[in-house]
Amino acid sequence: MKELISRALAVSTADYCEIRIEETHQTSIVYRGRNLDDLAQSLRYGGNVRALKDGGWGFVSFNSLENLETKVQLACEQAAAIGAVKQEVSQMAAVPVVVQEIAAAVVLHPRDVSLEDKVDLFSRYNDLILDFHPAITSSLVRYFDRDIKLYFGNSEGTYVRQEKVDIGCGLRAIATSGDITVQEGVSTGSNSDFGCVIGKEDELQKACQLAVNLLSAPTVKGGEYAVILDPHMAGLFVHEAFGHLSEADDITENEELRNIMTLGKRFGRDILSIYDTGLDPGNRGALAYDDEGVAAEKTDLVKEGVLVGRLHSRQSAAKMGEKPTGSARALDYRYAPIVRMRTTCIAKGETPFAEMLKDIELGVYAVGGYGGETNGEMFTFTASHGFMIRQGQIAELVKDVTLTGNVFTTLANIDMIGDDFTYDDNAGGCGKGYQSPLATSAGSPHIRIQKVVIGGAS
Repeated sequence: MKELISRALAVSTADYCEIRIEETHQTSIVYRGRNLDDLAQSLRYGGNVRALKDGGWGFVSFNSLENLETKVQLACEQAAAIGAVKQEVSQMAAVPVVVQEIAAAVVLHPRDVSLEDKVDLFSRYNDLILDFHPAITSSLVRYFDRDIKLYFGNSEGTYVRQEKVDIGCGLRAIATSGDITVQEGVSTGSNSDFGCVIGKEDELQKACQLAVNLLSAPTVKGGEYAVILDPHMAGLFVHEAFGHLSEADDITENEELRNIMTLGKRFGRDILSIYDTGLDPGNRGALAYDDEGVAAEKTDLVKEGVLVGRLHSRQSAAKMGEKPTGSARALDYRYAPIVRMRTTCIAKGETPFAEMLKDIELGVYAVGGYGGETNGEMFTFTASHGFMIRQGQIAELVKDVTLTGNVFTTLANIDMIGDDFTYDDNAGGCGKGYQSPLATSAGSPHIRIQKVVIGGAS
């Protein structure tokens, strides 16, 4: 493969050219209620050529390695045609040339577990959900595993062969009473161990009971509260509300965002530090090299409340006079890499959870997250459930907990950060540029935020 890629790149007439080839074996299992809705094993094989000439990119994807030189020529012709219009200097930040082959570090590989055993495991989880309580009227059980081989070479002499594993499962109970429907569940994932999906019975039973309890739980009363986010919700917040603002390909194209995301600008108190890393093993966002052959690293974004960095591809780094961060990622061979997060984290603080609670007379503890929406500086996120905080104590269960606000105001209002950092590796993924779901992770301790607007009952 190395020789094949090298020979094809030799015919490039572009300022820069790269070839990426991918082979992915995937298993998927889906239950909806009592029905086994999907059971599939598939092989996806293909690659792409990306070429840069006079500031213009050409991109060709393919499913066969035949006539690879012709595909390189076609990508170069596309780049030249676009470059003739743009007439810009091609910009790619310098990075070390590497030649490396990397095997996946796996505890229990999903290919070492039979399809029959996988179906049996998730069938039992599905039965557990549906047999738990009469109020649970349906279920959604999803599982996937991917065994991936990636080959990357560029015209500068870099060649990287990587093996990757991606595993995830979501187990969801859907409960109904009259016109009220709620859902709760368990979601987990890993890039190194099928064991992450084993032994979820106790956790799943708790989720089922919570779904039943939510049916009769009151809707939170709308208003402004002191709010504590659990690590899952805090991880969702930092990924969606701040992480995307740190992706520098967007910053280079948006003058308003450049003015907002100015290095040295204070966004929070000294207790707040945020980073994104590809180095934490086991997480679905971990990687050795990105899809431009750049080594992963830990990138500080906010340090002691001050913006100190952002996430870069080679091109965005060159445009902004900064260094690449190993953050250029593509969903698969059908797409060109764009700047994406890996594992985005709020760093561990020093405050015990009990200390966060004790001076809150009336507040909300927001737990878990269904996702949300961001629009520039504004965000809306929905917790899976919540608890009222009364006189410094966790009180009644509440549902329909939706947080809205301005991300920068919210960051400035974080007044306590917990000492209980944990990673959130779930089966979801990040969506950007129609490349979804890309494997990412998050990490955070509990965080406390003052003056958060909660939507709910009047």
